[in-house]
This record gives sequence, structure tokens and C-alpha cells, in this order.
Amino acid sequence: MLLGVDPLLGPEALATLRAMGHGDLLVLGDANYPASSTAQRLVRMDGASLPQALRAVLGVLPIDDFEPMPLVSMQVVGKPDALPPIVTEMQLLVDRLVPGAPRIAAVERFAFYALAKTAYAVFATGERAFYGNLILRKGVVPPPETTR
Repeated sequence: MLLGVDPLLGPEALATLRAMGHGDLLVLGDANYPASSTAQRLVRMDGASLPQALRAVLGVLPIDDFEPMPLVSMQVVGKPDALPPIVTEMQLLVDRLVPGAPRIAAVERFAFYALAKTAYAVFATGERAFYGNLILRKGVVPPPETTR
């Protein structure tokens, strides 16, 4: 256990997040996401819901503020303008925890899968809600301000 670090972030998750560089992608996948067959690096978080995993990750991972779509979810098949309740819940967390609160963009299912295949890692959660998947683009940690 560490002070100030969500206990959902075990050693493997923390090492993965720390090793990511600016612009690298992280997928938070739901229980139905094909994580094992698509992940370059897979971290299991089966006991966590997607909002729990997202809250833990946002506690340590900066979100890219240079890119127009740093957060991406999957559109509902056949209803591209629909907003699943799980995406609304994710956006509320982002609004509360991320400076500048970027909007979660939604892309077509196969475009989501294509982008996800380029991700540095996949964190597989136990989320059961349909469309409970999110891609996050890592930002930068600015240098400490100096008073010279």
C-alpha cells in the first residue's frame, strides 16, 4: 500500500502507467472487451467497475491537452448519437478530476477497436455495462516551477 495511491493500482498497473510516455494510449476495457487477444500489455482489474478504475487511473495519469480527442469511447451500434449511462458517469468523473475537463469523444465501433489496438496497454475491468470502454491519451507532467 502507498499513501495517496488508490489500492486498485497494484504494482503492475503502476509500473505500466509510469512506463507510458506522452501520447501513449491506455484502454480501460469492460468485461466484454477482447483484452487478451488485443493487448500489447494486459493488466487485469476484474474486481473493479470502469468508474472505479477510471477514478484510480485519473489520480496518477495526466490527460493530454494537446490533442483534440484525448478521451475516446465507442458509439452505440446503430445509434451513433446515443449516450450510454456509463459514458455519462465517466464524463462526470473526468469533469471532477481532470483540469480543463476534456469531453469524451465517441467513434464508430471498428474505429474504436482499430485505435485500441495501438494502445500501450489495456486494463481489463469487470464492468458489465454495455459500452463501458474508454481510451485515454497520456499527457505530460510539467516541470516544477522555479523561483530563480
